[in-house]
Amino acid sequence: MAEHAEPAAYPVGLRLSGRRVVVLGAGQVAQRRLPALIAAGADVLLISPSATPSVEAMADTGEIRWERRRYQPGDLDGAWYALISTDDPEANAAASQEAEDRRVWCVRSDDAEAATAWTPATGHSEGVTVAVLTGRDPRRSAAVRDAIVEGLRDGSIAAPHHRSRAKGVSLVGGGPGDPDLITVRGRRLLAEADVVIADRLGPRDLLAELPPHVEVIDAAKIPYGRFMAQEAINNALIEHAKAGKAVVRLKGGDPFVFGRGMEEAQALAEAGIPCTIVPGISSTISVPGAAGIPVTHRGVAHEFTVVSGHVAPDDERSLVDWPSLAKLRGTLVVLMGVENSAAIAAKLIEHGRPADTPAAVIQEGTTAAQRRVDATLATLGETVRAEGVRPPAVIVIGDVVGVGTAPTNG
Repeated sequence: MAEHAEPAAYPVGLRLSGRRVVVLGAGQVAQRRLPALIAAGADVLLISPSATPSVEAMADTGEIRWERRRYQPGDLDGAWYALISTDDPEANAAASQEAEDRRVWCVRSDDAEAATAWTPATGHSEGVTVAVLTGRDPRRSAAVRDAIVEGLRDGSIAAPHHRSRAKGVSLVGGGPGDPDLITVRGRRLLAEADVVIADRLGPRDLLAELPPHVEVIDAAKIPYGRFMAQEAINNALIEHAKAGKAVVRLKGGDPFVFGRGMEEAQALAEAGIPCTIVPGISSTISVPGAAGIPVTHRGVAHEFTVVSGHVAPDDERSLVDWPSLAKLRGTLVVLMGVENSAAIAAKLIEHGRPADTPAAVIQEGTTAAQRRVDATLATLGETVRAEGVRPPAVIVIGDVVGVGTAPTNG
């Protein structure tokens, strides 16, 4: 007699918007499944005498309707789909039978064999929903899903758009330097780019991963003749975008934190070029964190201030109110301040910041070349000089410098 394999599940996507879905039980299973049902626009009726705090919050905000009672026959009337996850086996069996009688697709958390539907491991990446079923091995389903979603996000799985891509420019914040710290969306846009115009402080290792057809332009080497460098960059963005290319402007940190990103966005808007802003992890908090310094800490600092130190405090071009900053009790983070570190420290001390305030300088933060040099406000300038600290570096001033622990970054 020939052996017959167990019939496979038939995969299908349910369009539940506006349709009744009944969820029995409000424990951890429901807590995991409800957000996806809400996102699908389902008309969710939850039946359970109690709920986890997260599920209760969904009811309080009106995302679901909650009847605080146990299952009763007839509860699945009008339902299109049911999720049964109570801790009462008899109620689960009765509800499952009602679903069978009413031809309602039903998932059971306690008995997959008695269910008429299984919940796949799902993930999402830019409009694509990945759903994986491996029968009775949910951990394997999750592992396969994660691998596919990660591949779609970082571009290692080729899934080109067969409909026309949106042209224009994406201003992408590349993060503080470690290529793993760029956002998922930023990495995906890089993988889809035709042209990448990159800053010196962008995550350079990512550029080596780009396909050979991608044109990579070093923003610092754009010839600008009579134009200012920034104007030349703006013109290059516009020129390539108007040629129908998908352009990524890769910047270090976040485009709008001392990154002149708004100037580029404004220039693109004036030229009628679509522009997408992709925020990045700013070095203002990530670099201190990577060096074991929290910019805020309970009982030590309840505020932090970020300033640019590229203009000396006594220079008339400076827009920083150093006297007021000296009177603050929180953490002060200074970017681009290595060259002016001695003058900055002197100005802060002059206006009342204690000379023994702890300070630290983190060079090449989050990269393999990262190093941290500690000082006090009084010794900051001399320490920077003696230790040969070079940009890029982040200066942290405040008591938080002394409360951190050694990082264990892998």
